[in-house]
Amino acid sequence: MKKTITFLTIFLATAVAFFNFSRTTLAADDDTPVVTLGTSLTTSQREGTVKVLTAPLDGANYQTITVTGNDLVKYLNPSGDNFTTASGVWSSAMIQKTAKGSGINVKILDYNGQNNITTITANQYKNAALTAGIEDANIYVTSARPIDGSGALAGIYTAYAKNGNALNQKQVNAAQDEMGTLSTITKENKGKEGYSDAQLNNAVAGAKSEMAKIGNNISDSQIRDIVNNQIKINHLGDTINNNQKNQIINVLIEIRDSGALNAGNFKEQASKLSQKIQDGAKGIFDKFNTPENRNWFQQIIDSIVNFFKGLFGVIIIK
Repeated sequence: MKKTITFLTIFLATAVAFFNFSRTTLAADDDTPVVTLGTSLTTSQREGTVKVLTAPLDGANYQTITVTGNDLVKYLNPSGDNFTTASGVWSSAMIQKTAKGSGINVKILDYNGQNNITTITANQYKNAALTAGIEDANIYVTSARPIDGSGALAGIYTAYAKNGNALNQKQVNAAQDEMGTLSTITKENKGKEGYSDAQLNNAVAGAKSEMAKIGNNISDSQIRDIVNNQIKINHLGDTINNNQKNQIINVLIEIRDSGALNAGNFKEQASKLSQKIQDGAKGIFDKFNTPENRNWFQQIIDSIVNFFKGLFGVIIIK
C-alpha cells in the first residue's frame, strides 16, 4: 500500500510539473491578441471600446489589460512627458501579432462614428512602433472621447512586453521623441500646399531603412545627407525648413544611439513601413511618379548631357 501511495505521489507531482511547464511554454509563445483599455473608461465606454477594437478579430479570442497612469509614467515620462500615476487614460488599443516579414500596420478606428485621436496619426504610430522595437503586428487604436492618443501608445508598449517581448527603454524614449517631433512638424505645416503627414513619415521611414544599410556606425554627416535626400525624394523641400530638418536629423541620431539599428530585421521592417505608407496614400505618391515629372527630370538630365557635349565636343552615352 505504501509503494502504491509513493508511486501515485510521484505520478501526480510529475503531472503537475508537466502541466506547469506546458502552461508556461504556452504563455511565452501566446500570440493571442491583447486589448488595452484605458483605466478612466466608464463601464459603458469600456464595453464600447472592446466592441470597436475586437471587431477586426471576427470572434477570435483575445485578452485584455488595463492601462493606468503607472504605465504612462513607466513608458512615456523617461522621454520628457509629465504624467503622474493619477493621470487619466482613455485611448485604447489592440495589438495582434502577424506573420514574420509582414511589417507594422496601424489603423485608427472611429468610436461612435468619430475619430477621437486628436494628435497622433496612424503613420506616427507606425514609425514610433518601429523605433521602439515592435515587429510584424496589426495595431488598432480608438478612444471613447477626444484625446491625443498617448494612452494607446503606452498600452501598445505594455501589451507587447506582456507577451515576453522586452522593449529597450532607450528605443522607447527615441520613439517618443520621434513622434513628438513629427507631430509638431505636421502641426506647423498644416494646410500648406505640397505637404502631408504621409510624406513626412515616409521620408523618416525611408531614412531609417537607408541608415540600417550602413549600420550602427553611421556618422552624423551621413544621417544629414540621408535626410536631405529623403526630403527631396518626398518633395518636401519647399515646406520643411532648416529648423524642422535639424529636428528630424537629431531624432534619427537618437534612434541610432538607442541601438535600434542593431536589430537584424530593422531594415526590412523600415522598408515595409515605407511601402505601407505609400500604399496608404497612393493619391499623394502617385503624383510624384507621373510622366510629366519623369519627363521633367529627364529634360534636366538631357540639358546637363548636352552642356557637356557642347563644352568638350564629345559624345556622352546615357
